[in-house]
Amino acid sequence: MSDRPVKRSLTLHGHRTSVSLETPFWEALQEIAAERKISLAKLAAEIDDTRGTGAGLATALRIFILEHYRALAAQAAEKAE
Repeated sequence: MSDRPVKRSLTLHGHRTSVSLETPFWEALQEIAAERKISLAKLAAEIDDTRGTGAGLATALRIFILEHYRALAAQAAEKAE
């Protein structure tokens, strides 16, 4: 497994763009999209729409993934109590 980001292409709102993400983040994004039964491009577009101007798309995707799995961990911890 490489720690280096890989440039990947996406179409967001009809426009081609690219994002550099490490493979584990890309795979996590694919898993989340599959859980939601939406395309990876649609999920990325939703994240892009909410990111504001303070962060780049790659950063917004990583933060979204982190928050997603933190929320799942919190839910699991609540159920375990």
